[in-house]
Amino acid sequence: MPLITEYKAALGALYPLAYRLTFRSTRELGRDDVVPPLEGLWWAEDMEAFTSRRDKDRWQWRLILMTPEWITAADVDAVREGSAVRWEEFEEGLCVQTLHVGPYDAEGPVLERMHDEEIPSRGLERTGLHHEIYLGDPRRAAPERLRTVLRQPVRRLQP
Repeated sequence: MPLITEYKAALGALYPLAYRLTFRSTRELGRDDVVPPLEGLWWAEDMEAFTSRRDKDRWQWRLILMTPEWITAADVDAVREGSAVRWEEFEEGLCVQTLHVGPYDAEGPVLERMHDEEIPSRGLERTGLHHEIYLGDPRRAAPERLRTVLRQPVRRLQP
């Protein structure tokens, strides 16, 4: 299945569940909640397919919507309605990040600089999966105004 078709299918499963959780939080748990920004974990066996070549056929990904700390697996199960969406805890640790303003397809040079220059120059190495947080809605914002947090988990190199 092409990337865009799979991506749309994932959004079609994730957002309805997120809104049901938000309504449950407000009505049944008495806690105000909002659906947070969409996030994605992205990777490729060869990271140049992700940075310089932008070969989307080689990308793998997972979409994420964070939940507040008071939401439990039981809450998710109560509103799941047959959805294949998983609820799991996620801990990332130390990261290097930047705010990218512009179209998603213009991220490659920023990521290449982050991976090849910024991270090594700080005595760090990449770990984990590339993480993006989408602060705008691509259906409503012009591509040049999109804001995306580009985040890469890292660890310190041993001296």
